[in-house]
Amino acid sequence: MEIQEATEAPPLANRSMAPTRGLTSQEAASRLTQFGPNDPTPRRRPSPILDLLRLFLNPLVMILLIAAVASIFLGEKVDAGIIIAIVLMSVTVDFTQTYRSQQAVERLRERVAPTATVLRDGEWRDIRRNDIVPGDVVRLSAGDLVPADARLLVSRDLYIQQAALTGESLPVEKQAGGTEASTRADATSMVFLGTSVVSGTATALVVATGAKTSFGDIAARLSSRPEETAFDRGLKDFSLLLSRTVFFLVIFLLVTSFFMHRQPLQALLFAIALAVGLTPEFLPMITAVTLSKGARAMARKKVIVKHLSAIQNFGSIDVLCSDKTGTITTGNMTFDHALDAFGNPSNSVLTLAYLNSSFETGIRSPLDTAILQCSKPKEAEGYEKRDEIPYDFERRRLSIVVERQSRRLLISKGAPEGLFALSVNCESDGQIVPVNASILERCHKTYDDLSRQGLRVLAVAYAEVEARPNYSPHDERGLTLAGFLTFSDPPLPDAAEALAALLADGVEVKIITGDGELVTSHVCSLVGLDPGNIVLGENIERMTDPALAHIVSETRVFARVSPAQKNRILLALKHKGHCVGFMGDGINDAPSLHAADVGISVSTAVDVARDAADIILVEPGLGVLAAGIQEGRKAFGNVMKYLLMGTSSNFGNMFSMAGASVFLPFLPMLPTQILLNNFLYDTSQITIPTDNVDPEFLHKPQHWDMRLIRNFMVFIGPISSIFDFLTFYVLLHFFHADQVFFHTGWFVESLATQTLVIFVIRTTQNPFRSRPSRALLTTTLAIVAIGIFLPFSPLARPLGFAPLPAAYLAFLAAAIIVYLLLVEAGKRFLFKSAVLRTAKKSPLHGRDVFKHAE
Repeated sequence: MEIQEATEAPPLANRSMAPTRGLTSQEAASRLTQFGPNDPTPRRRPSPILDLLRLFLNPLVMILLIAAVASIFLGEKVDAGIIIAIVLMSVTVDFTQTYRSQQAVERLRERVAPTATVLRDGEWRDIRRNDIVPGDVVRLSAGDLVPADARLLVSRDLYIQQAALTGESLPVEKQAGGTEASTRADATSMVFLGTSVVSGTATALVVATGAKTSFGDIAARLSSRPEETAFDRGLKDFSLLLSRTVFFLVIFLLVTSFFMHRQPLQALLFAIALAVGLTPEFLPMITAVTLSKGARAMARKKVIVKHLSAIQNFGSIDVLCSDKTGTITTGNMTFDHALDAFGNPSNSVLTLAYLNSSFETGIRSPLDTAILQCSKPKEAEGYEKRDEIPYDFERRRLSIVVERQSRRLLISKGAPEGLFALSVNCESDGQIVPVNASILERCHKTYDDLSRQGLRVLAVAYAEVEARPNYSPHDERGLTLAGFLTFSDPPLPDAAEALAALLADGVEVKIITGDGELVTSHVCSLVGLDPGNIVLGENIERMTDPALAHIVSETRVFARVSPAQKNRILLALKHKGHCVGFMGDGINDAPSLHAADVGISVSTAVDVARDAADIILVEPGLGVLAAGIQEGRKAFGNVMKYLLMGTSSNFGNMFSMAGASVFLPFLPMLPTQILLNNFLYDTSQITIPTDNVDPEFLHKPQHWDMRLIRNFMVFIGPISSIFDFLTFYVLLHFFHADQVFFHTGWFVESLATQTLVIFVIRTTQNPFRSRPSRALLTTTLAIVAIGIFLPFSPLARPLGFAPLPAAYLAFLAAAIIVYLLLVEAGKRFLFKSAVLRTAKKSPLHGRDVFKHAE
C-alpha cells in the first residue's frame, strides 16, 4: 500500500491534512495543545510557586509559624520576628538550591530524550517523542521504539516485539493494509506505543498518543511507584531512625517541663526547636544538590545520568558485564577475507554475503557495514528480493530470498555452528562436495584456525528454493556451505589501561559475548585480561540456577551466550551479593539492561537499549565508564558526610540540650537560639556537595552502611555530649554564669564543635593531609566566626546574648582542639571496623584478575 493511497485520516487526526505530506509545524503545535504531550504517564511538574508553598507545609515549619503568631499575641514580638526570619531564610535556601538542581537535571535529561523520525513540513525530521501528535506520519526501522499507536501505510518485512502488550516473547509480523484504527494488539496493520521494531521498515500514520494509547493504562500501572534503589532505602531507614529519636525526645521534654512547672509556651517552643535541630530538614536539598552536581560532573566526563538515584548504584558497581565489541575492541569491523569451506579464497562467498547484507532490513551490524563497504560484485547484479527471514538470537542467522531469471536462492549468513548443522554440501575450489563426518571436521578446523587468530568469522550458506509468497526458518535446510567471511576488530588503544583502572577501583569486568571462545580468548589476551576457564552458553543451558550462581563469581568470560542466558548470569551475580552493571547497545540487550543494578548504554545505541538504560555514555569505551564511576562515588561520599554529621555532633548537642533541661533551673538555650544555631549549622553544610573526596574512597565500590551511621550516633554523639556537659560545668562552676551568660557560652561552643567537626568526619585519613574544598572551608570558618561575633554585635541583646570574656574563649579553643582529637580517634576506629567488615564480604578479596605481560 503506497502512501498516496492512504487518504483516510484516523479518528483523532484532522482530516484537513492528508498524511502524504505529514503535518505542518503550525498544525502540529495546535494538536499538541489539543491532545497534550505524547507521554502515557506524564509527570506533573508543579510551578515553582507551588514548590515553595509546599516547603511551608512541612509540619515543623507550620508549628514554628503558629508558635510565632502565638508569641506575637503574648507580646513576645522579638522572639516571633526571629522565628519568622529563620524560617524564611531556611525555606529560601532550601528552595533556591533544590530548584537550581532540578533545572540542571532536566537539562541533562533533555540530552538523551527519546526521538522519532517524523514527516513535518514535507521533510523527514528527528523530533522528541513527546512532541508527536495524532496525524503525524512516522518512519520506523529496526531497533526503533514505536513512538505512538499508528496505522501502517507502507511496510516491508516488518516484525514487531509486542511482549509489553501481549506477553508473547516472539516477534509478530505486521503488514500495511486496512483502514481501521483497531486497538487490538493482534491487528496486523497497527503498531503500538510500548513495542519495538525487530526488523524491517515501515511508514505509519499516528492515530493515538499519550494516555489514549493501548499502552497508556499499562504504563500508568507500571509507573505508579518506581522501584526503590539501595540509596532510597538507606535514606528512608536513616530518616526513620531520626524520626523515632525526635519523637521520644520531644515527649520526654514536654513531660519534664510539665513536672518542672515551666512556662507552657516556652516549653513547647523549646521542644519544637529541639525537634527542628535534630531533624535533617536540609537532607532532601543536600541530597538533590549533591546528586545533581555529580550528574553535571559526570556529563562533563561524557556520562549522562537518566535517573539521579542511579548515581549511588553506579558508584557501588563491583562487577561490570559487557560484550567485548566496543568495550575492549574498537567495534569498527574491517573486512578481511572471503574463504571457502576449506579456507581457500572464494569470490562467490563475498557475492552471496553482499546480497544478504544489502537486502536485509533488520539492524545492520558492524559486520554488514564492513561487507557493504566492499565494491559490489558484478555477480550480484540483477537480483530482486522476494522475502526475508529475520535474525533472531536463538538461530543466530538471517536469511534472504532473492530471485534472478526465475531462479530463487535462499542465502543464510550467521554463526558457523548453526549453519554447519543445516548444510548437506559445501564448496571447495568451486566444487560442490557432499558433507560427511570428515568434511564437517575440516570445516570446523578451518573455523577454529581463523578464530584462534582473533578474527570474527561468519558462515555463508545457500539453497535453491521453490517460488511461493512467504518463507520461514523451516526453509533453512539442505544448505550448501559456501564458506566464511573474516573480520578484524582491533583492541582499543587504552583497553588494557582502562581494565586495570577499573580493577584498581574494585570493579571486575566480565565478558559476556555471543562470539566463540577462541576469538574471545585471543582478544582478551591482547589486552592482558586472563580469560581463565571460559563457560559456554551450551553449558549454562544445562545448569540449574544454584549451579550457575556457584560458578559466576569465579568465571571472567562467557562465550556463545543467548540473551536469556545473559539474564541468568546477571541474576546469579546479583544473588551472590554483587552490584552488577551491564553495558549493552543492541535490541537483545534491553532485558539485561533492566535486570542489572545499573543499565549502561551508549548514545549511538538503538532506541530500545537507550530507553532501558539508567546511564548513557556519550562516547563508548571503558575509560569513559571508569571516570563516571568515580564521579558517582564522589556524590555518594558527600551525601554520607552530611548524614554522619547529623548523627554525630549535631545529635550529641541536641541530646545534651535535652539532658541539661532536666537539672538546670532554666532552659539551657532559648528556642530562638536553638533555631538560629540550627540554621547556621545547616548553612555551613550547604557547600558539602562541592567537597573533595579521598582517593582511597574512590578506589573501591561504595555501599550504603547503616551500621556505620548507627555507630557514629552511638560513639561520636556521646563524645560531643561529654564536652557539652564539661562546658556546662565550667560555665556554672568557674564563671558562675547567669542565664544569659550560660546561653551565650553554650551557643558558641555548640555551634563551633558541630560545624568544625566536618573537617574530621569528611575524611577517613588524617584531616591535615586531606584538603577540603575552598567553598566548604570558607563557609565553615565563616559560620564559626559569625557565632563568635554575635555576642559582641548589636544583635546580641535581641537574641539574648552577652559578650564573652577572653578566659572563656581560651577555654573554648582548648576544648574544641581536644574534642576534635577524640572524635578523630573514634572516627578512625569506626572506619577501620567498617573496612574490615567490607573486606570480609568483598567478592574480589584476594583475587588476581589480570596477568600483565612484561
